[in-house]
This record gives sequence, C-alpha cells and structure tokens, in this order.
Amino acid sequence: MIETKVSKGIISTYFDKLEKCLELDVAIVGGGPSGIVAAYYMAQAGLKVALFDRKLSPGGGMWGGAMMFNQVVIQQEAMDIIKEFGINYEKYEDGLYTIDSIESTSAILYKAVHAGAKLFNCYSVEDVVFKDKKVSGVVVNWTPVLREGLHVDPLNIMARCVIDGTGHDSEVCKVVARKNGAELRTPTGQVVGEGSLNVDEGERLVVEGTKEIYPGLYVCGMAVSAVSGTPRMGPIFGGMLLSGKKVANLIIKELAKK
Repeated sequence: MIETKVSKGIISTYFDKLEKCLELDVAIVGGGPSGIVAAYYMAQAGLKVALFDRKLSPGGGMWGGAMMFNQVVIQQEAMDIIKEFGINYEKYEDGLYTIDSIESTSAILYKAVHAGAKLFNCYSVEDVVFKDKKVSGVVVNWTPVLREGLHVDPLNIMARCVIDGTGHDSEVCKVVARKNGAELRTPTGQVVGEGSLNVDEGERLVVEGTKEIYPGLYVCGMAVSAVSGTPRMGPIFGGMLLSGKKVANLIIKELAKK
C-alpha cells in the first residue's frame, strides 16, 4: 500500500542519515547564517559535517532581516561569499550592498546541503561529551522534549570538534566553562561573560575573532562577541558570513594536521 511505503521511506532514510552522523568530523550547534556557511565550506572540503538547530526552520535571525523588514545589508568584505552562493544583490552606497533575507537564507541552506552537510532541525544540544579533557561530541534531544520538561534520555553524537554557533547565548561555551571550572577567553583575552564591548568592537570580533577557545571547541558568528558581554547588535550579517568561512578554514587546516 502506498501509505505504508511513504511511512517506510521517511523512517528508513531518516534513520540511515542519523546513523551515519553518529560520528562526525565537525558538529555545529546552531543553524544561523555563520553556522550554515561554516557547514558549507567544511563539507565542500570533504569533512563529515552535521548541523543541529533547535527550530523547525534553520536560518537563525536572517529570515526576518531587521524588525521583519526582509532586507539585509552586507559589507563589501563579504561580497565574495554572496557571489559564490549566487545571491542577488544591489549596491546601496560605498562599501554596502543589500540582499533579500528570504532568498539569501534559502540560498545558503541549499548550498550547504548540496555540498554534503547534513542538517537536523528540531534538535537541542543539552550537553557536551568530553574525552581526554577535550570537547569530543554533543548530547542531543528533541527540542519539544526539553521544552515540555519530559523525562526522556538523550543521544550522543561524537565529533572531532564542535562549533558553538548558538548566537548571543553562546550556550555550548557556557556548558564547557561550567563543567570544567574553566576560564574561556575571547580572542581579546577577556574572560567569558565579563566586561562589555561597544558595537564596533563586537562586529570586529565577529569578523576576526574566531579561534579554538577550548580543546575541540570553536565559536562563530555572534557567539564570538557574545562571550565578551557584547549587547545584542543590529543585523551585521556580512560579519556572520565571514565568521563562518573563517572558522571553517581554520578547522579544515587543523584537522588536516591530525
């Protein structure tokens, strides 16, 4: 019967995909623009990558632009990425361009999946796995399970390294710091959660600040500046895209050495 075949097709192919992702090169937590772009470049380089996003529709805040005005302003520095992803753009003024937020979010998701990255929606990462004092995986559960407070055990996804792309909440960084009594430091040397930065400094960190902040743990996007206490900023999506590409290139080089 066709109804049974449809159900079998969904179940069998989904669990085949999930089983193949139990061991990864890179697990990305958070499906905002920086995490998606990172997934694209790492998958394109041949790494085994999966991204876990708690929402039904990955893409973070990029879908809505600013205040639901579905346009995005992109800096000149990020235009090579926009062109590589085939996104339409218009020049706004010197050094700034505009793109449609819905088209651009759809484009980066499409390109990431077609490069070989696996995307899992409705997943929340509630913990991390440590092996030999190194972040070596994530602990996942269904988002509705955690939202409803149900007592359901999670699953482990092992990975050679993990990217925190959870935005301003920098959730993975906070878990690592809490469980290890560690002082995670930002690229400028500040302890995670201490001090504050102005918007310009925060944008610079998003673009330039990516590094391994704990063995096996990297950050990208707003999580880079958020761990410094930066207040929420406007839609600096050019910085997000550049941060995703930078962390991808960094991890590609690091894993090639091992």
